[in-house]
Order: sequence, then structure tokens, then C-alpha cells
Amino acid sequence: MSELRELYQTVILDHNRKPRNFKRPEDANRQADGHNPLCGDKITVYLTVEGDTVTDVGFQGEGCAISTASASLMTEAIKGRKLAEVEALFEGFHALVTSDPTREPDADGLGKLAVFGGVREFPVRVKCATLAWHTMRNALAESGETAVTE
Repeated sequence: MSELRELYQTVILDHNRKPRNFKRPEDANRQADGHNPLCGDKITVYLTVEGDTVTDVGFQGEGCAISTASASLMTEAIKGRKLAEVEALFEGFHALVTSDPTREPDADGLGKLAVFGGVREFPVRVKCATLAWHTMRNALAESGETAVTE
């Protein structure tokens, strides 16, 4: 368990210091905003969707280390994926971070995202970890709504 915590801290700190895909892709054709009033996180997710594939993704904004790292890892995970795969990743990630903390987490198919399994022990931090994901989902749906995690 301590090895997982160390990995979690290492990955979170790395992606917070050097977030991947912290940009607005020039050819983005979908976007959405997100806000976590409890932590003050604000994010905009940009997607380039061609057919049924996310060909490029980026995000901008500011937030806590968990929020920034989650957005960074999310962009790496969904880039180049089919929309059905992106939805499956959303469902798997959401299930991971909201599952019962007394049980072994199910991180099958999540790759590096599995490090967020520890967040489920801190319900307030779940909102930080899921903000980018809910924002990305709104961008895909072209809902025009701001994702809010309250």
C-alpha cells in the first residue's frame, strides 16, 4: 500500500509541475468549462473530434495538484481514442474514485489512471479528480453547460 501511495504522490506531483497537453489545440471543435467551487479549480477542456475519434485534446486553467494532474493524465489517456473508448474510460475512472475505500479498487484497463484509486479515501478530493472528466464529457456532448462539482 505504501508503494501505491508513493507512486500516487510521484505521478500527481509530476503532472502538476509539468502538465501534459496544457494548450488549446488550434483545430479544437469542441470545448467546455468546469468549476469546482470547493477547491477553486477552474478548467477549460478542448477537443478535436474527427468522426468518432478524439484526435487532439488540451486543457487550460488553474487548480489544485489533483485537479491538474487528473486533467493532464486524462488528456494522455483519451487522445487518439474512439468515443466509445473515451466513455468507457470515464466510467472506469469514475467508478475507481467513487468506489468503497474499504475494498480493493478495480483499476482494470485504466493504466496510469489507477494511481487515483487513493483519492476515494478523501471524498472532497474526488471532486478535484473528476472535474476534468465531467468537463470533457460536457465538451463531447456539446452541452454548453459548465461542469460543476459541488
